[in-house]
Amino acid sequence: MSLASYPALRPRRLRRDAATRDLVREHRLGAQDLILPVFIQDGQGLATPVASMPGVERLSIDRLLPLAEEAQGLGIRALALFPVIDGSLKDPEGCEALNPNGLVPRAVQALKAALPELALITDVALDPYTSHGQDGLIDDAGRLLNDETVAVLAQQALMQAQAGADIVAPSDMMDGRVGAIRALLEGAGQPYTRILAYSAKYASSYYGPFRDAVGSASNLGKSDKKGYQMDPGNGDEALREVALDLAEGADMVMVKPGIAYLDIVWRVKQAFKVPTFAYQVSGEYAMLKAAAAQGWLDHDAVMLETLLAFKRAGADAVLSYHALDAARLLQHAR
Repeated sequence: MSLASYPALRPRRLRRDAATRDLVREHRLGAQDLILPVFIQDGQGLATPVASMPGVERLSIDRLLPLAEEAQGLGIRALALFPVIDGSLKDPEGCEALNPNGLVPRAVQALKAALPELALITDVALDPYTSHGQDGLIDDAGRLLNDETVAVLAQQALMQAQAGADIVAPSDMMDGRVGAIRALLEGAGQPYTRILAYSAKYASSYYGPFRDAVGSASNLGKSDKKGYQMDPGNGDEALREVALDLAEGADMVMVKPGIAYLDIVWRVKQAFKVPTFAYQVSGEYAMLKAAAAQGWLDHDAVMLETLLAFKRAGADAVLSYHALDAARLLQHAR
């Protein structure tokens, strides 16, 4: 057989051994790419398991501190805080969201005192605080009020920034909220507080375990959030939302959920070339945990492969409940 009968190019040459594969790998995952979401609650010495999210707990502030220290030691640079509020503090207006001595500002202050270099991301939304479980104020007919909600969200973001939050993250999907938050922060002497906008947040069925974790599922009942979160069938709309948020002063943008929306992550990154984050949400986490518990999937391998897929799609950082486990594995692999 002549040499000409052989293929001129053999891509398998670059897959022949581990050293070569490492040299030519296009995308890599590191602990610095991961953001750890944590659920916080009032009390002392509390670590309450979230039944629908194996391995995840609602932590009191004193129990959060050693977890945050471990995360930082593993190379994770940021935590995202989500409050679990006692039902007695919830009302239709979500007034507790503006309490400067509330759970979130106290957690931020404690974390900053102990770990000043750890970046803290705070959730700007009212659903953890409202008795109806919606992300904003509603009228007598149950319709969500956009502009009235935006005014409250801006005050919430300012209060979080004044407590020491590095990044405020409006996750509500109200029109104009990024501009209102940016204007209030600038006017109040907080020009360096970053805004991570949940710009393309879809009305997804993947959020169930999260709503269980923060206690909003029972408040929401049979209602939904389709009147303000995005339709899963829409892609072009995501680009319009991102463009609006950037024009209003967002520093970073978010696509949520993650693995079912990697095409959106890719389109956003290609169109805008700005810091683009993705959220591997509670339902994605729970599905992998459930399949692994049945022995149907190799947990660690699928976890790392999935997180790498976010990077390949263009995500600069990924919020994931797997962050600690992934960081431990990545450190061991060095």
